[in-house]
Amino acid sequence: MTDLIALMGTLTNTKGEILVDGVHKDVAAVTEKEEESYKDIDFDLDEYMSDCGVTEVSGKMMHDNKKDLLMHRWRFPTLSLHGIEGAFSGTGAKTVIPRKVMGKFSLRLVPDQDPKDIARCVTEHLDKEFAKLGSPNKMWVKAHHGAKSWLSSFDHPNYVAAANAVEKVYGDKPDMTREGGSIPIAGWLEDATQMNVLLLPVGACDDMAHSQNEKFDRKNMVNAIKVLGVYLHELGKISGPKPSECRCEPLSMEEMMIPGAFARGFRCKCEI
Repeated sequence: MTDLIALMGTLTNTKGEILVDGVHKDVAAVTEKEEESYKDIDFDLDEYMSDCGVTEVSGKMMHDNKKDLLMHRWRFPTLSLHGIEGAFSGTGAKTVIPRKVMGKFSLRLVPDQDPKDIARCVTEHLDKEFAKLGSPNKMWVKAHHGAKSWLSSFDHPNYVAAANAVEKVYGDKPDMTREGGSIPIAGWLEDATQMNVLLLPVGACDDMAHSQNEKFDRKNMVNAIKVLGVYLHELGKISGPKPSECRCEPLSMEEMMIPGAFARGFRCKCEI
């Protein structure tokens, strides 16, 4: 247990900074355009602090302004400690010394980071730190799963159509947000089809997804149907040659062998 706590303490600090060498090397630099995109996002810092119970705990956040807080929630990698398995954690005073313990932690990856490379960096870091302890115990690292991060451009006509649909149904322009979720299929679909993928959320921020009290408001279900219908209508407004009017050559047998070619066969090769 002493070794485990010492090792987990080398991964991150109380400021939320990742202490593992190599994790940040592939993280893209922040552009001026990206910084500008945070200005108009509807986000109340005080309300967020209250919802998180911060005012009852310490009265302060790690980041005291909207842009920095959202960027560390959305676009920078994180390393979070989640718990220890195998040790006594119930109520009461127990003096049990566990024979084996497992520390659990995760890293949220961002675009350009490779899960295999990150797993290698973390393993090398822990191996090096464990060697410093001179412990008689044995230690091993296991990566349960990992997936590349996915990011799309909201300037794409697909997103313009979706934004128009949301605005017409709800009466407000949607905020284009990034989120530390686990939806690897979005990237897989884009890689397989070589076509733009859109995530169009229709729930509420207080739906408590994946929790015991998860819910979905009926009004959002009704509006979701409306948004989907208007979105398809908006897609139909996108200018460009229709497949029936296109005179592109059909895909060759070699092109059809490429993953996703079946889906691409339904559209022309003209520029849209």
